[in-house]
Amino acid sequence: MGGAMNWRQRLGAFIGGFDAGQHHRRLRGFRATRAHVNALIAASGPDITARARWLVRNNGYAVNAVESWAANTVGDGIKPISKLADAKKKEELQRLWLAWTDEADAEGLTDFYGLQRRAAREVFIAGEVFFRIRMRRSSDGLVVPLQLEMLPAEMLPLEQTGTAANGNAIRQGIEFDRIGRRVAYHFLRRHPGDSTDPGLPGEIARVPASEVIHVIDPVEGGQLRGVSKLAPAIAKLFLLDQYDDAELDRKKVAAMYAMFVTSPAPENPLAPLEDEEVPAGVELSPGQIVRLDPGEDVTVGQPADSGATYEPFQYRTLLQISAALGIPYPYLANDMVKGNFSNSRLALIEFRRRVSAWQHAVMVWQLCRPVYARWMDAAVLSGALSLPRYEANRARLLTADWLPTKWDWVDPLKDANAEIAQIEAGLKSRTQAIAERGYDAEQVDREIAAERGRERLLGLDFRRPGSPAQGVQVGPGGDDGTTATDRDESGAPNDTDDAEDRPRTDEDQP
Repeated sequence: MGGAMNWRQRLGAFIGGFDAGQHHRRLRGFRATRAHVNALIAASGPDITARARWLVRNNGYAVNAVESWAANTVGDGIKPISKLADAKKKEELQRLWLAWTDEADAEGLTDFYGLQRRAAREVFIAGEVFFRIRMRRSSDGLVVPLQLEMLPAEMLPLEQTGTAANGNAIRQGIEFDRIGRRVAYHFLRRHPGDSTDPGLPGEIARVPASEVIHVIDPVEGGQLRGVSKLAPAIAKLFLLDQYDDAELDRKKVAAMYAMFVTSPAPENPLAPLEDEEVPAGVELSPGQIVRLDPGEDVTVGQPADSGATYEPFQYRTLLQISAALGIPYPYLANDMVKGNFSNSRLALIEFRRRVSAWQHAVMVWQLCRPVYARWMDAAVLSGALSLPRYEANRARLLTADWLPTKWDWVDPLKDANAEIAQIEAGLKSRTQAIAERGYDAEQVDREIAAERGRERLLGLDFRRPGSPAQGVQVGPGGDDGTTATDRDESGAPNDTDDAEDRPRTDEDQP
């Protein structure tokens, strides 16, 4: 086998081909592993996760990257808009869902959208996170008897590999049946690093896969467990942090020495100094005149500067970290000085394409939709929601649009005008534009209609004059678009406005 490999290498070197596959001098030390990603995670996963968590707790750039990722991927929540045709049933369902989101967290620390944010943070830090579906009793007083318990990646041990009692294979804590389907997860009952938990360390609980949601962003085919998004940047973040600490400590020590006093050598250097001869520190004050003893000299301390290469080195290293994390440099370093408007907008567009793909491929597909399905099942079975022929029409009734948080642009006025132009030109619909902002078009239209009715009742109009929304308005005073304040005592339109209060037109010119 080894001879055949050497023969192929020699043949490849002779005929050329891909330079990346050669074994010449430049790539002689490049020994890439051929191990599968699952083997690599089993060997290094716990250390990678521990180091990622340490950096997030102690490194400002790391925690800023995590918070930026969570804020952009989830924000204040990725929210469902049901596709039910019955408006009353849809409104009832949306109201029930909103009430349940406040009770979704089994720990009671946040709501369902807060769990989404925590999930985004965990996937960034540890590469994965688990949610256990907890069905509750009707006596627990929940609007829908269902809650979610978040379990960190460390709760599913990577070393849990072997054969279950029923003959199924267990790989890295996940049990598979004979055709490769996930049937169970073997969780630890207590966190392996939590010494405050009184539970027995190492005790395992088998949980059916139907009760577990595994949120993971796999990067290779056949990957079972997640890898931290910080993994490509951990070494550089740690070394840069050490370099910054050393530079800061050097500057601090150098700044402690303000001046040095040089005295002539004593006649007898071995003789002990008298108490009054012990040199004392010189206290300085503004405008102070200090008299020195004969022969003494003062040298002012001049600590070395960091040098002109310090900031370029920092910037270049942070750019490499930014590329490794997939976070734009301004979001990573909170440095908005180096980017102009065009560059910032291009970076945001690229970043938001990645975020949008992650939202729909990971967060919506793996977490939001399974939770929504289990919630609706529990709501119908418990009687909290009435949907006729639910079992027969379940797939259709479960359809919903998941709307992320609206993006905020650098110049919102220009973007709003461009969006209006697209709608008027027929390039997009109002429904699409409203959905991109994270709202339901039908609900927005109902709210607008209700506000218009209230404005007509009170004689108000907050629409900008001349705007497309400024149509014919029926006010309390009549049906010709005027209100009571626009008419005189006889009921005729009041045209006695002061000329200075009216906008001037071409007819007003002399």
